[in-house]
Amino acid sequence: MPTTPIYEVRLATLSDAQAVADIHASASQAAYQGLVPDEHLGSLPAIKRLSLWREAIEYGDPQVMVALEGDKVVGFAGFDRSRDKGTPATMGEIWAIYAAPKYWDRGVGLALWDGAREGLLEEGCINVTVWIALRNERALRFFELAGFTREMSTAKTVAMGSIKVEEIRLRRPLA
Repeated sequence: MPTTPIYEVRLATLSDAQAVADIHASASQAAYQGLVPDEHLGSLPAIKRLSLWREAIEYGDPQVMVALEGDKVVGFAGFDRSRDKGTPATMGEIWAIYAAPKYWDRGVGLALWDGAREGLLEEGCINVTVWIALRNERALRFFELAGFTREMSTAKTVAMGSIKVEEIRLRRPLA
């Protein structure tokens, strides 16, 4: 019987920013292949992506955790309180969970979800949401297996560069 790898999950440091940016680029390109036109995949310049993640890690907005295999960053999660207007201070949000494509289906996402969940509980959150593109079946399946349910009344169209994408919010209690 194969063993499930155990990943160390910790808060990201500035020295992790390049790995986080690289994983964000490769994983989002792989995840959105066929869902958005090819010319929109990777449209965020690498220097801008690195700058965004450096700033998030430095200022904790969102909080960023990384999953490590040995000393190699293989995934990351961004989470904080909900950005949705009108939500209570006890509502958390998963802003992003990405694993390097080579590590998909190997437990990295689950390890990151567990870390983010603990971080949100420490922040006093009792519920958590995540916004997912309706056509991203892999992400929808992951979050539904983690106990999230779709809030059908939240479906909306958002701009992703110069294209529009349908998203839906999923929600679950943290406890």
